[in-house]
Amino acid sequence: MLRLTELRLPLHHPPEALPAAICKRLRITPRELVRHVIARRAHDARDKTDIQLVYSIDVNVKDETAVLARFRKDRNVQPTPNTSYRFVGQAPVGAKRPVVIGAGPCGLFAGLILAQMGFRPIIVDRGKVVRERTKDTWGLWRKSVLNPESNVQFGEGGAGTFSDGKLYSRIKDPRHLDRKVLTEFVKAGAPPEILTEAHPHIGTFRLVTMVESLRETIEGLGGEYRWQNKVDGIDIATDAAGERRVRGLHLRDGTYLEADHVELAIGHSARDTFAMLHSAGVHVEAKPFSIGVRIEHPQSWIDRSRFGADAGNPILGAAEYHISHHCRNGRTVYSFCMCPGGTVVAATSEEGRVATNGMSQYSRNERNANSGFVVAIDPARDYPGDPLAGIAFQRHWESLAYVAGGSNYRAPAQRVGDFLAGRASESLGSVVPSYRPGVTPADLAQCLPDFAVEAMREAIPVFGRQIAGYDHPDVVMTGVETRTSSPVRFTRGEDFQSLNTRGLFPAGEGAGYAGGILSAAVDGIKVAEAVALSMMP
Repeated sequence: MLRLTELRLPLHHPPEALPAAICKRLRITPRELVRHVIARRAHDARDKTDIQLVYSIDVNVKDETAVLARFRKDRNVQPTPNTSYRFVGQAPVGAKRPVVIGAGPCGLFAGLILAQMGFRPIIVDRGKVVRERTKDTWGLWRKSVLNPESNVQFGEGGAGTFSDGKLYSRIKDPRHLDRKVLTEFVKAGAPPEILTEAHPHIGTFRLVTMVESLRETIEGLGGEYRWQNKVDGIDIATDAAGERRVRGLHLRDGTYLEADHVELAIGHSARDTFAMLHSAGVHVEAKPFSIGVRIEHPQSWIDRSRFGADAGNPILGAAEYHISHHCRNGRTVYSFCMCPGGTVVAATSEEGRVATNGMSQYSRNERNANSGFVVAIDPARDYPGDPLAGIAFQRHWESLAYVAGGSNYRAPAQRVGDFLAGRASESLGSVVPSYRPGVTPADLAQCLPDFAVEAMREAIPVFGRQIAGYDHPDVVMTGVETRTSSPVRFTRGEDFQSLNTRGLFPAGEGAGYAGGILSAAVDGIKVAEAVALSMMP
């Protein structure tokens, strides 16, 4: 089978145009085309008056050797890659059970892979199962009641459960591990089109049922979950040669869990666990992240700006954007985690603090688009010294946002026109904020660093020239966005183990090695394989 890539057709092409284009591109007759299957479909809307669909097609032809010879120098005509997943081995008889800390995308796929290889992993999570966790999360959004152990950040499914459910990333993936992730998601109930869309997404409601299905699969293979059981301590032994090795975990319920192979798949907000590991001497370093706000526009504005007359076309769906600007003060401002047709959500996990995030359902049919509007920061420049200083940095601005919002988990919000003019908003305009439990008109400059405010004020008009309406005075910004990624990295070696603690395998977003559902899941697979290999004779 051949993989034909970069095959372009107009948005409104008839179905018969695709096989005709394949024959023309490969210089074959229709009789020589045996079969074709769409492997991937994207769109190119850079010219909104001539939007193109861009296909990758798997093709069977009568004489594959001749076609490959004809296009031997063409990188867009190649043998179809083998994307099937191959396990690195099977658990030896009597193998001790590995432990996975965290049940987000990384821990979920680490547990799945280990279970499929016969290792019967134990998965420990501080939060609740996804249905109970959803009730607690709505408790904050509807009643301003925060459960610090069960919220947007903590519990089954991790932070990705309450997000747009994006299933694409920019990671290098020569083994096609992303295909394993997507295939397992489809088995768990995801729509099959995630296997072919260039920018697949699922949405929160579907993620809930999929996470439950994957849990049932893991348990059916001998895996075990321990919910509402935060890891309060790690037992590390040092041998005569000075080598440190994990021996066990102290859990919140008083249990001591013997373990010498632990995959650390905590999320980017497990601040107390970061501190516990640091105090235990596990090697950790500060990592860059970003700070800013959530910015909301009517989705119809984004659709028209991106797609012109084709706005609303069901093939295109709700329009997205990705923009960035390098500012005069040396800072980079960029859009982050854009959620078409979504809502801004309360994402704090600590009392007395406000943090925001974005979420969409599969339909992406809410009134507003939102994205992070954030400024990149750097440890050496902004919080040098202590590897955990980024946590204190985040907490400082989240605490100010809590006060600015009214000290009741409402968030401070401001019209773009007021933000650019340097005045507090006393009311909001035509763009209605979606954040719950609600917003308080305020001055966001009071809960953001001066350098970030300066950079954001420079970037807004620049983005307005790229996206019509981006800088409209009534556009609303809600603060603060601080959880863009982990503020730390638990550095690991080529064997995926901690640099100074054998048997501890840092993985995923919280450990500083992923950003988003798909990349975290892929990293979970890689590290699970490393755990398995280290346990085999």
